[in-house]
Amino acid sequence: MRPQTAAVLGRWQPVHTGHQAVLQSLCEKYTSVVVGIGSSNIDDYRSPFALADVECMLRLALDGFDNYSLIPVPDLPDDGAWTRRAIDLIRRPDIFFTANPYVRSLFAGRLPLAHPVEAIPRGRRTPVTGTQVRRELARGDGWIPLVPPAVADYLIENGLDTLFRTTYGLHTLAMETIVIN
Repeated sequence: MRPQTAAVLGRWQPVHTGHQAVLQSLCEKYTSVVVGIGSSNIDDYRSPFALADVECMLRLALDGFDNYSLIPVPDLPDDGAWTRRAIDLIRRPDIFFTANPYVRSLFAGRLPLAHPVEAIPRGRRTPVTGTQVRRELARGDGWIPLVPPAVADYLIENGLDTLFRTTYGLHTLAMETIVIN
């Protein structure tokens, strides 16, 4: 019998092949998967896609699976309030997956924690980051192989690749040049 419930929280901006490997692996391993959509109320260069678009990209990446739910998790200005709200929204799973060290620190001692890479069989691991995909989107090339084909089609067909480039492209590329001493 499979373990019961897993939860994972990310911004999914945009959904890339690494995300897809994690999400599909979780759906294969667990009876139920809660996919938290973090920063669901934020619109900036790190969270450029609307909640409805993120939900659509997640559904495309999880085509063929029906044992998951998508839960928006908005940012709150108070870490304690956000942590309590996030845990309530993701319904206290048997295990919580996060790659974010800060989120891990907030949830430590409250939920059993694991890193998402632990859920993926070695042969399916894909070293891609959202930052990398957004950087390639800003440049206008190189991003298509980093996202699932259905997600690439969705972004192109809806003009979201161009919208990202015109709205956040320069900011995204400028963030690469910032040097902190």
